[in-house]
Parts: sequence; C-alpha cells; structure tokens
Amino acid sequence: MTQEIGGFAAFELHPNILAAVIATGYEEPSAIQQQSIPIIMAGHDMIGQAQTGTGKTAAFALPILHCIDPAKREPQALILAPTRELALQVATAFETYAKQMPGVTVVAVYGGAPMGPQLKAIRNGAQIVVATPGRLCDHLRRDEKVLATVNHLVLDEADEMLKLGFMDDLEVIFKAMPATRQTVLFSATLPQSIRAIAERHLRDPKHVKIQTKTQTVTAIEQAHLLVHADQKTSAVLSLLEVEDFDALIMFVRTKQATLDLASALEAKGYKAAALNGDIAQNQRERVIESLKDGRLDIVVATDVAARGLDVPRITHVFNVDMPYDPESYVHRIGRTGRAGREGRALLLVTPRERRMLQVIERVTGQKVAEVRLPDAQAVLDARIKKLTNSLTPLVADAESTHGDLLDRLIADIGCSPRALAAALLRKATNGQALTLAAIERDRPLVPNSAPRERSDRSTSGDRPERSGDRERRAPVPLAEGRARCRTALGARDGIAAKNLLGAILNEGGLAREAIGRIQVRDSFSLVELPEDGLERLLTKLKDTRVAGKQLKLRRYRED
Repeated sequence: MTQEIGGFAAFELHPNILAAVIATGYEEPSAIQQQSIPIIMAGHDMIGQAQTGTGKTAAFALPILHCIDPAKREPQALILAPTRELALQVATAFETYAKQMPGVTVVAVYGGAPMGPQLKAIRNGAQIVVATPGRLCDHLRRDEKVLATVNHLVLDEADEMLKLGFMDDLEVIFKAMPATRQTVLFSATLPQSIRAIAERHLRDPKHVKIQTKTQTVTAIEQAHLLVHADQKTSAVLSLLEVEDFDALIMFVRTKQATLDLASALEAKGYKAAALNGDIAQNQRERVIESLKDGRLDIVVATDVAARGLDVPRITHVFNVDMPYDPESYVHRIGRTGRAGREGRALLLVTPRERRMLQVIERVTGQKVAEVRLPDAQAVLDARIKKLTNSLTPLVADAESTHGDLLDRLIADIGCSPRALAAALLRKATNGQALTLAAIERDRPLVPNSAPRERSDRSTSGDRPERSGDRERRAPVPLAEGRARCRTALGARDGIAAKNLLGAILNEGGLAREAIGRIQVRDSFSLVELPEDGLERLLTKLKDTRVAGKQLKLRRYRED
C-alpha cells in the first residue's frame, strides 16, 4: 500500500536508502523511528529512551547513512554497543540499509577477532564503525587519531554499557573525538549515571521516550523454540505435524516472507494464504472470510496487514520472525485465545535473538517456556493418527462398495491383499515418510539451548566466547550404513548446514538422500555420509572449499 511506503518516504531520506528500506519489505516506521529520524537528520543531539526491539537501530542507522559522504574515505560515524553480538547485529543492519550506496563500507570492531584487519579496514576508509568500547580503546592505544574524523556518535544501550563497567572507556573515546560531533544516546533506562554523561557530552539534546505499556493475555499458552534462521520453514512444517490446531496465523517481518512461507505451506498440502501490505482490500477481505469459514486454515501475515484481524477459530499463533518490540508480540499473540477460548503461541528464536526474548519476558512479566522440535517418533505418531482418522469413517461400508474391485485388482496384479493395501496406502499418503529413519533424515537441525551471551569486557581487551560443554555434546546415534565425519569449520566461520550440504552435493556427486544429519557447532561440524565408498568420497572432497575455507572432512572417531 502506498501510504506504508510513504511513511519512510516522508523523511526525505536519500533515494538509495529509501530503496533499500523498501527492498527489505518493512512497511511503516515504528514509533521510535517516527520521532528520532527527523531529529537526527536535522543534526541535533538526542537522548532516546526505548527498549531493545523497538526498531531503534533503523532509527539511527537511516539518518546517519543519509548524512554520510561516500566520497570521503574516512570514518564518519561511530556506533558503540555493549556486546559483540549487538555490534554484529547493528553492523549487519547498516550493511543492509547501505546496499544501494556504492562506496559506503561498514566495519565491526569487537573482541575475539584479530585486531589487524579491523584497524586496516578503518584506515582504508570505512565510513561506519560499529564497536564495543573495550576493543575500540585497544585500537586507540595503537592509533590515537583513529576517531579524528568522526562527526556522528551513537551510544546504543548506554545503560548496559555502564552496567558492564565501560564508563572509563567511554570517557577515553569521547576525548578522542571532535568536540563538534553529533551525539545520540539510546538507553532503556535513564539512571543518574546516564544523565551525568548526557550533561557532560551532549549539547542541548532533544528527548524522545517510547512508552511500553504491555501486558500479556495469561490464558494463552506461550512457548519458544530455538532454531537457525535458515531452518525456520522446516521447523514450522515439523511443528504443524504435531500441533492440534483449528486455524493458525503466522507472523513474519516482510512481504516477501509472507509469499515464500505461504507457498511452502501450500506445497505441503496446507490451506494457506499470504496477507501483506501489497494485497488489495477486497482480496484481504476474501482471505479473512476464507479463514473464518474454514476454506483457509493458515494465514501468513505481516504486523501491519494483520491489524484488526479478529477470527474466533484461530487457536494458534506462530511468531516465525521475532517481533520488533514486546508490544507487537502481545498484539500478535492476542489474535488467539478469543472469547474465553484457550490459545497457544509459539515463538521461533534464532541464537542472536535470545536477548530480545529476555526483553519480552521482562516487559510482559511472563516466562516463555522453551520447547523442543518434535522428534521423529512424535512426527510418525502424528502422521499415523491423521491417517487413521481419515480412514476410519471409510472402513464401515468399504467392503460392500469396493470388495469386488479389490478381488479383481488382486487377480489382475497377482499380489496378496496385504501388498495391494500397502501400495494403496503409499499412493494415499503421497509418498509421505512413515518410517522413523526417513523422518529423522528430513528433520531440521536446531541449536541446543546455550548460556546467555557474555559481555566482551575484559581488562586486556575482549576475549572470545568459550564453547564449554556446548562443544562436548555427545553426537546423536548413527543410522545403519552411515559414518560420521568432522570438519573444523563451524558457526563461528559463518557456516550453516546448507553450505556444507551444497558443497558435498556439488563436489561429491551424491544424491541428497545419501547425506544424513548435519550438525553445525561453534568450532566444528559433523556430517553423516555413506559408509560404503567413504574413503573415495573424502579423497574427492579433499580440495573442496566452503565460505572460502578448506572443508577438510575426516572420519570422526568417537571415544
């Protein structure tokens, strides 16, 4: 809808920035964006009081990018974040919004990574620097003029930085920057320590405060599932196998995601449709009516498109993408549990989104329990139950109506009644897997629960996260005829299961079903391959590279 795109266009951002925002599928500015973007674009210092997840990254990223001069190959904006996880998240957001701005580069500066490449990227003219205070101070000790050209400073989650003991580092950073810079400070709370920083380092700041008045509906059963971003569709399909729902609404962030997920659901036989800002009003009304009368069972929607949607038969809400803020979460899950009925809400959480889950729990005052992806036995039981329920009503008079045809088919084919029944079942189930081994092979891999993210703070700079027990988890039992192989490439190398699968399929010449479970850990990965001909396969794969690094698969010897 034009008015939604017009929401961002009203800020008069650089056309390339606006194009990138529209390309992401975001439909309208959040409250913090509405108030902050004009202030920052006008060059004012600002104090923004807002919770994590309110859309504040775009609130400062968009106006800062608007002010960046791509022709100047020097640092122009510095964003400080309390942890490496947030620094990476903010850097990724800047890269997304700057996709159509040739010459603009972003560097993330944080602990646990070599300092040389970071400093080189800054000296080579990265205009946007996203850093944790401890590591940035390490760079300042090597080159005290590294921030001399920065004229925009953002402190993201300033209260968290002070809790982690970064006050002294912040003072060092302030002194290393031009006094004429613009300073923007975001914080969920404004304790005296934050106010003191504002008084010393901000010039006549404008104030923006986003109120969070959020309460959840206690009748709704809430749960979350930890899942990798690229495995959300597989996880959703597995959950649908075992969830007993009448009607269901799934929330995603972008218009394209509504179309992609709805298409994947339809391909699996579900009655699903997309609902987003590009859908005309008359079509929207048809979708809602179809959901009400049972012609549709699942709607995949964006937040804006789902406003005002009230369908009593909705028993489940799936938050496939994390909402931007706790208030949106409450609005989403409020679509179920209507008219005194029970409702169930499931939230898919990627490893990087654990912090947002904590924010939702804190603001709503309710724990969102963790659930696991249904195992192969649960999926098998659910499939057999559905098959049983579909066949039971047909059995009563089947012999009288189709008995003669059965006898003829047995005679014509020359098979036993059991063999014919099995063949008809295979046809009726459309080749759907109804064995534990086949279901286990097709299940998506999801990350185990892990400790909350650690701060990158240390007296000698920032330290890499320890893997701990997470790296020593026992591998799952092997299927017969398979061998487990190990590569030193893992999640910290930017590797996902699909990367390993694609490389092995392309270079090894295997069929998809020949490759078993792929487990990606922090510092290594495990892949199940056919035992027969394994050595030949490993030889064939010896020069294979994934994400620019050698795969080096070896047979994994389990103690």
